[in-house]
Amino acid sequence: MAAERLRIRCLLFALAAALCGCATHERIVLLPESGGGPTSLVVRQGAREVLLDRPYAAAELTIADPFRYDASAAEVQATFGEALAAQPARAAHYTLYFVEGSDDLTQDSKDALERMLAELARRPVRDIVIVGHTDAVGSDQYNDALAKKRADAVRALLVARGVAANDIVAIGRGKRELLIATPSGIAEPRNRRVEIVVR
Repeated sequence: MAAERLRIRCLLFALAAALCGCATHERIVLLPESGGGPTSLVVRQGAREVLLDRPYAAAELTIADPFRYDASAAEVQATFGEALAAQPARAAHYTLYFVEGSDDLTQDSKDALERMLAELARRPVRDIVIVGHTDAVGSDQYNDALAKKRADAVRALLVARGVAANDIVAIGRGKRELLIATPSGIAEPRNRRVEIVVR
């Protein structure tokens, strides 16, 4: 996922450079990761490579060889600010947990749902996928139905709080994708969940 974001960013920067009339060269700037995690990117032009290994490391691709330099936040904003502002918000991920054998949220997850709803209200565009899961207790058929019921229950809660129904897809995966690997028949609370992705 991080590599895909970097690829998208690099394409945006190359496009912005081309639109600015810089037909003879392209500029690629490595942006900081959210949360401050490490990041790097290798830029290749012909047989030459340039390693960008820290935030704002940059490569200029010309008709000659590429060269590396250090950009700044101000330069990135001045050159690419419009393109960066046009990017959609990053996907947000949430997990809610359920009481065993039911589609009732645990108390902690009821509280987490309220925080999630407050964050959803601040997102201008919403595309929501809810995936229901179960633990390894019970048959495949039982768990498929329960997982879907859990996803549908969360979907109904979101719709009741004003989220447009056509913005939400709810599916169930039963016990096929256990978060915590357990043998069949083992009740594991962390597997009784829905995973919610908001784009």
